[in-house]
Amino acid sequence: MPITIYGIKNCDTMKKARAFLDKKHVAYDFHDYKTRGIERAKLEGWANKAGWETLLNRAGTAFRKLPDKEKNGITEKKAIALMLAQPSMIKRPVLELGGGKILVGFRPEEYAKL
Repeated sequence: MPITIYGIKNCDTMKKARAFLDKKHVAYDFHDYKTRGIERAKLEGWANKAGWETLLNRAGTAFRKLPDKEKNGITEKKAIALMLAQPSMIKRPVLELGGGKILVGFRPEEYAKL
């Protein structure tokens, strides 16, 4: 089952998730969407599966730095546009498993179910 983990290389949560997978000897590909970007279709697919509210990292610095008028009244369309423009606004990591399943964020108990 091919596994791809999406995120940002220097993110602490990403480091924990990758260390967990490495310790369990789980093979995966890593996609750094800060350097490689993310395709709109991929992001929209994740939003359909997990919900755009789950994907949007409201706790991150990039989101918090937005002017209040940008943060208020966010719709799915606006959230997708923000995440495409600034991939660091995507919650990390996004773990893509075979069969179209994804996990958003790192929770060791969820990863252990792999």
